[in-house]
Amino acid sequence: MNAGFETVELTLDVPFTISRGTTATTENVVVAIDHDGETGYGAAAPSRHYGETTGTVEALLPELFEVVENAESPHARRGIHDEMLAVARDNPAARAAVDIALWDLAGKLLDQPVYRLLGLADDPEACPPTSFTIGLDETAAMKRRAREAARAGYPVLKVKLGTDRDLRIIEAIRAVEPDVDIRVDANEAWTPKEAVRKCQELADYGVEFVEQPVPAENPEGLRHVYERSPLPIAADESCLTAADIPAIADRCDIANLKLMKTGGTTPAVELIHAARAHGLEVMCGCMLETNAAIAGGAHLLPLLDYADLDGSLLLEADPYGGVPISQGRFDLGVVDAGTGALPR
Repeated sequence: MNAGFETVELTLDVPFTISRGTTATTENVVVAIDHDGETGYGAAAPSRHYGETTGTVEALLPELFEVVENAESPHARRGIHDEMLAVARDNPAARAAVDIALWDLAGKLLDQPVYRLLGLADDPEACPPTSFTIGLDETAAMKRRAREAARAGYPVLKVKLGTDRDLRIIEAIRAVEPDVDIRVDANEAWTPKEAVRKCQELADYGVEFVEQPVPAENPEGLRHVYERSPLPIAADESCLTAADIPAIADRCDIANLKLMKTGGTTPAVELIHAARAHGLEVMCGCMLETNAAIAGGAHLLPLLDYADLDGSLLLEADPYGGVPISQGRFDLGVVDAGTGALPR
């Protein structure tokens, strides 16, 4: 096997703001692994919030490629993952790029889509639609963007909160879109007491659930909210890998995995099984990612209750194609082999 990478700069359709800051462009590191005439693609979307940058990914990839090139087969993904973990334990986005590419490569070599390698079927009814995220902005702008997304056919909106006008934002969106499903994400912005109050208020507007209301560093605060909220609570920043599941199982209703947090598809499947064993529902989210990464997450859809895989939809242009999506639903059935990610 031979491996290489390129770093791509991606411009967002509109600047994207959450409670921690605003992003207008982002960088992904796209990995390509060649073997027997086929090429597998994956990508890293590193986050400074988790201690990774484009630079750290680029610096580590040669060591991870050495692990891959020394492996006896691209199908030995479990062993490759464990070897990569020993090299780059604290760099999950770098490992994710390689792991996603290996799954894509394996599917192409076997002429099977990744969801079939996972033992799953292409059942549209079993695949939840992705939400479309509305970043923080002036209330009128958020209302306008929510209406545009709903009119484009997205059945679920994920609204970023963490301001002194959170309720007014949801009031404004619900006024123009009374039927769309709404989820909210505070990105750790609230105190426990504030979170309970806001959950009680948001319940009046038919909000489906609240994601990461308090800082991950306050697990007892998360429990406080979970025990008092009328709305289900999803853990994101509090849930990085399968090892975190036992600690959050009595503090939330939903575990939100991201391939960039777990380190790829291989450990993501472990997290899903751990969450199920602890009675939690599961969502797969994403960073601001090219389809070279999003496509990998899409093949987990039959295992999920909720999806937030809109990272590539927020880009002005994506140099990679992925699994086709229409009105929020991915069409896995058209993927002949691998993840479906290919350079445009």
